[in-house]
Amino acid sequence: MLPKSPTWAPLASASLIALVATATLAQADDRDARQGGTRTPIKHVITIIGENRSFDHVFGLYSPRRGETVANLLSQGILNADGTPGPRFAQARQFIAAPQATYFVGVGAGNKTPYTVLPPPDLAGTPNVQSTTRPPFPSVAFVAAIEPALEPADLVLLTTGASGLPSQVGVDIRVTNATTLPNGPFQLTGPTLPYDAYTGDTIHRFYQMWQQSDCSLSNATRRNPSGCLNDLYPYVAISSAAADNGVGNSMAVLNVNTGDAPFLKQLADQYTMSDNFHQSVQGGTGANHVMLGTGDDVFFSDGAGTATVPPAGQIANPNPQHPGLDNLYTVDGRWTNCGDPAQPGVGPLTSYLQSLELPTRCQAGHFYMINNTNPGFLPNGALASGTRVPPSTLRTIGDALSEKNISWAYYGGAFNAAVNLANGSQNPLDAVGVAYCQICNPFQYATSIFGDPAQRVAHNKDVVDLFAAIADGTLPAVAFVKPDGLLDGHPATSKLNLFEAMVKNILDRLHANPQLEAETALFVAFDEGGGYWDSGYIQPLDFFGDGPRIPFIVVSPFSRGGRVVHTYFDHVSILKFIERNWRLKPLTDRSRDNLPNPKADKDNPYVPRNSPAIGDLFHMFDFGRDDNRDRDDDDRDDDHRGQG
Repeated sequence: MLPKSPTWAPLASASLIALVATATLAQADDRDARQGGTRTPIKHVITIIGENRSFDHVFGLYSPRRGETVANLLSQGILNADGTPGPRFAQARQFIAAPQATYFVGVGAGNKTPYTVLPPPDLAGTPNVQSTTRPPFPSVAFVAAIEPALEPADLVLLTTGASGLPSQVGVDIRVTNATTLPNGPFQLTGPTLPYDAYTGDTIHRFYQMWQQSDCSLSNATRRNPSGCLNDLYPYVAISSAAADNGVGNSMAVLNVNTGDAPFLKQLADQYTMSDNFHQSVQGGTGANHVMLGTGDDVFFSDGAGTATVPPAGQIANPNPQHPGLDNLYTVDGRWTNCGDPAQPGVGPLTSYLQSLELPTRCQAGHFYMINNTNPGFLPNGALASGTRVPPSTLRTIGDALSEKNISWAYYGGAFNAAVNLANGSQNPLDAVGVAYCQICNPFQYATSIFGDPAQRVAHNKDVVDLFAAIADGTLPAVAFVKPDGLLDGHPATSKLNLFEAMVKNILDRLHANPQLEAETALFVAFDEGGGYWDSGYIQPLDFFGDGPRIPFIVVSPFSRGGRVVHTYFDHVSILKFIERNWRLKPLTDRSRDNLPNPKADKDNPYVPRNSPAIGDLFHMFDFGRDDNRDRDDDDRDDDHRGQG
């Protein structure tokens, strides 16, 4: 079982790291020959993506090593190290908005009232007993037959954590003082709610998250030039008058000081963490994974690249159905014609962006995906029917890598079982294929990859194939890893310690292959904050985002020391790193990887003064002498990148 305070072996042997570092310095004038075409000693990048945790939710009470700083609830005095309200707790107050007749992005101070007590956290679907149809399962033997992605000692985590309560809905009375919580963030775990417990979900959709962010230029300050206050999180969830939307869950935080998220904390202590990495799209999983793979968003089309109009019932209209129920939208849809300010919801957001002199990046007549919608291809490559994204011609990072003969793969948990199900399998063991995340695979939307059988088979694989590739040294240059739905850390359906166990499994396997380990960087990322509140700055880039901060850690021989990097990043920063390291151009003339690297004032490193800007992750590494040259090259690289 994943230990409460794990001890994990240091990454790579000292002698091997020394050899790599010596080669780096000795052959600095012949980088291509020295590094096999890469700009740095990193020849392999693995990005593993967890689900639905904001930065403050996980690391809000984290203290870095001496000499490092972090922007979180503890450093700002919002919470004390023991999870109790701190001296500046009122900075995190949440508000009730006065009823609005139409969709809004920002609310004036005179139209908001603070909660007296926080709305209570809700179970929101939390499993209450063991089951054979969903976790937690009845036994380790049962789990071992369906889940190959955990080390044997961690399989027990899939059998524990049920609430034991009579229902899966209602107030989560396991939370200390659940019905009398002060108005602000609260520690989720406690005497009757251990870290190993399943907990409730909360709302995390596109137009809702923009409302929760409460952005207006009238609120702008030098340190917060976007004017996003992040003070309507519970209100937007509860004002829908619909079934459980998480209510007060959004303000829950873990406490690494009392044993929560122990493995992620250990990685942060030993390697390099960002406290300014953001979800790239407001809202949920699908669009953020698409942005990770393309630097853009997909639009509804005829399947051949021509924009068309989706069914009317799927087009978003976030204007309220009834006064006083601001979040009970007329149509909480999947698509939005954001190039037309006359469309419901589009005008207020467009006006806000115009106040910041920012473009929407929305093409006229294009309906873009804003909420989770499955791709047009099934896992076996067959065309799907029903409510789907039509096959997309949007260019992906996979296309760019293949064109340069750079190896890559997407490893999805339970992918093989999902393919078998799509092929009509009746084998009970393939039932786990439903846990494969179709909306998480950006390449499954793409005709160039899933519409080509050879490309689909070559580049889309199961997590067990990742383990084999690490063992035999055939790991591709670029790998994306998505745990199945049992292990991804998503509230209600998974637990964060299961995601930690998955990360540890990969690192243990890398450690068993020291030569590969010495030239590999593991990016530990999340898709989005899941509706959990965060205190960090939000930099609007366009109509789609950015959104709140999410955890991000780089584990490699060149990212040691417990550093905390403050440069502004989002998911597209991963694309920018891949492109810079392997000398690729931005994917398209409109993709976000065209944006420059941030330039920030020393007294406020979190806000780019050349906004819109996102970093390329090079500041997360220390490559020695060459690293200085790479950092000096930042400005020259930016000269070749447009503003998107």
